[in-house]
Order: sequence, then structure tokens, then C-alpha cells
Amino acid sequence: MCIYTNYGPLMHGAAPHPLLAARPLPAILRFAGPTTAVMFAQSGVSIAEMFFVGRLGTSALAGFQLVFPFLMLMTMMAAGGIGGGIASAVARALGAGDRPRAAALAIHALLIAAGFALLWMLAMSLAGPWLFRAFGATGDTLGFALAYSGTLFAGAVAPWAMFALASILRGTGDAATPGKYMLMSSLLQIPISGVLVLGTAGWGIGNWAGLGIAGAALSTIATSLLSAALMARRLWSGRAGFAPALNGGGLAAHAFTAILRIGLISSMSAVFANLTTMLVNFAIKPFGDAAIAGYGIGARLEFILVPLSFGIGSALTTMVGIAAGAGLWQRARHVAWTGGLIAALLTGTLGIAAAIFPTGWAGLFSSDAAVLDAATHYLTRAAPFYALFGLGMSLNFAAQGAGRMRVPFAASLLRTLVAGVGGYFLITAWQGTLPDLFWLVGLAILLYGTIIAGALALRPWGADRPRHVAPARS
Repeated sequence: MCIYTNYGPLMHGAAPHPLLAARPLPAILRFAGPTTAVMFAQSGVSIAEMFFVGRLGTSALAGFQLVFPFLMLMTMMAAGGIGGGIASAVARALGAGDRPRAAALAIHALLIAAGFALLWMLAMSLAGPWLFRAFGATGDTLGFALAYSGTLFAGAVAPWAMFALASILRGTGDAATPGKYMLMSSLLQIPISGVLVLGTAGWGIGNWAGLGIAGAALSTIATSLLSAALMARRLWSGRAGFAPALNGGGLAAHAFTAILRIGLISSMSAVFANLTTMLVNFAIKPFGDAAIAGYGIGARLEFILVPLSFGIGSALTTMVGIAAGAGLWQRARHVAWTGGLIAALLTGTLGIAAAIFPTGWAGLFSSDAAVLDAATHYLTRAAPFYALFGLGMSLNFAAQGAGRMRVPFAASLLRTLVAGVGGYFLITAWQGTLPDLFWLVGLAILLYGTIIAGALALRPWGADRPRHVAPARS
């Protein structure tokens, strides 16, 4: 007979995925926990590596910092962009009860990850020297940047494989396994990086001098490979509900399209986010180093917001994808709004606190009055809108699961145009002030969250589709 849920009949009369029967709020919190923990742990790794590389000297630290934005962009593409497309495609297949399709999608996902790893390796080996010089690197700083970048991106296949496998597992509804293995590898990376960068001599043990800045890159590659190997073993054991296989059908264009249709648009959103920060930095340059530092301290608070929104968002990608695959659009929307409001509450609370007590945050990093003044200008104008940042980012991930990325893409582009491009011209062409620029940044965040949430409210996913009624089965 036909199988029903609280949201209507399932497509194909398939046995329901466990997440279709789960209450949204507890399921989102349970799902988001491991991913959020990993994100915070990886932030800790970045801070630790800055400490290790800093002991090599100022030029080494400067070279490391020049490469870091490109590493972050690749990570955002692998985990949230293409990774979101992978998790969404797998979740929709499982929601429809099509395990063979999910198994085939896993193979296609790993091939896509390998292709992007190769592209990053080639792009950074060819364009890296030019990019670092364009950002002002010369002499020892350029040498350190090239040493770190050359090693890191030569092994790009390791982090890409890790994030692809994590996304496949998340798409099945299993966030605990990738969370456990990636958290373990992140914790291991800190001591491994310390030894590889500084050697044993740097820690007063023996006389090995270490590998210098390349050691930081090798620690990333080694721990990513370890995590990827453990997740691959889990996946091929069949304990995720299927083992990756083409099932005799061969590679298929529609399987690549199912992943890339969402993944490429999501990756462009990551590009826009990084471009926005770069353009705002360029706009601030005429106000001096203190203003740049103050903006950096203020914007650094977003590094706390991103793990929260990403953790909740990764849960929404899977849960919305499974519901969409089953044709249960009402549940998909319910899950999306539940997660979006949780993210808005968490990020909004932090934002309001920072706006009311800006020096409480900025004072942790500087005592310079000019720096604190710039950070206060930023936090009192942009931080009150952080609730909409969290809402928009989490609903962006939910839209991945629903396969509805046009509005989030447009909102990301508009944010870049308003804050980045508009901010640059506000200062350089119209002689705006620093507070004017930060009001514009706040407006961009307001528009980003409002457009994504407003579009879902005004034109809900699946509202224009007739409800699918599965044929009765005896």
C-alpha cells in the first residue's frame, strides 16, 4: 500500500528515509553539531599555524598570509560549493529511494573533486607568482609564499578528496562520521605542523631543523589524506546505505550535471564573498593602516558566525534535499525556516552584543585608539545586521538541497556590488567617510538576507507544483 508521512505521500512509494520522520529542530541541532565543531577546530589550526610560521620570521608570516585567502577560497569551494552540490544530489537521490543513483553519484562526485584539484594545482602553479607579486610580495616574502603555495596546491587532491567524501556522507544523513574523522585530523594537524615547520630543534628536542613553511602545507596534505582514507573505508563498506559504484551504467552527463548545476553556482557565491572583502579592503586603504586593522578586527567576528551558519546550513542541505527528493516540499520549507531562524538567532545575538559592546571584542586584539575607533565604526554599523547574515547563509545552503540557487546567487552578487564595488567608488570617487563605507557594508548584509528569505516567503519552493500522489500498492 501507499506510504504516507505528515507532509503527504512519498514519491515512488519508497520506504521513507529516517530523516523524513525526524522532528526538524532536534535533527538540525544533532546534524549541525559535528560540522560546527570541525569548523571551529579548523579555525584553531589556522591560528596555530600562524604561530608556527611566525617563528620563522616576519617575511615567512607575510608569505603565509598572502597564500591564505586562496586556501580559504579553495576550501569554501570544496566544502560548501562543490561539496554542497554533492550533498544535495546524493540527498535528493536517497529521498526518492534511488540508492543505485546515489551510489553512481558518489563516483561522479569523486571525479569532479579530482578535476577541481587538478585545476587548482595548475592555476596556482602558473598564476601564483604573478598574483603574489600583484599583492606586493618581493624578495623573501615572495619566496616563502611560493614555497608554501607550491607544496600546498601540488597536493590539492588530498583536501578535495576529503571534502568530497565528507559531502557524500553528509548527503546520506551521516554528519557524525565525517565530523569525527575531520575533527581528529584537525587536532593531529597542530602538533604535526609544529614539528614539520620548526623541526625538533625548534622545540628543544634534537637538532633537526624542520622543513620550514613547506611543513605547514605538508601537514595539511597528510592529515587530509588520513581523514579521506578513513571516510572512504566507511563508504565502501556499505555502512552508509550503499557502496559507490556505477552499477554497470558507466559515467553519465546527467550525474555530473546534478552536482555541478548546484556546485558551480554555490562556488561563485564563495568567490563573491572573498571578492567583497578584498574590495572593501582596497576602499579602506586611503584611511591608513589603523583603519585596515580595525576593519579586520571587526570583520574577524564573521569567522565565528560562518562556522555556526555553515554547520546549520550543512544540515539543511541534506534534510531539505531528502525532503525535496521525496517530493515533500512542505517539509522542505519547514526544515529550511526552522534552521534559518536558529542561525538568525545565534548570529543575531552575537551581532547585537558586538554592536553594544564593540570595544569588548576589538580590545582583545589591539589597544591602539585609532584601531579601536575604526573597529567600533564597523561593529556598530554592520554587526546589527548579522542576524540576516546567518539567515541568508543558512537558507543559501537549504536552497542547495532544494536545487533552487538562482536567488541566493543573485543576492551574493548584489552584496558584492553594493559593499565591494559601491564601497570602493564611495571612497575613491565620492570622497565618502569610513562610517559611510561601513553603513554600506551593513546595507549589503541586510539586502543579502532579506532577498533570500523574502524570495522563499513570497514564492515557496514547490508551491507551483501539483502534489505527487503515489499509486497504491497492494
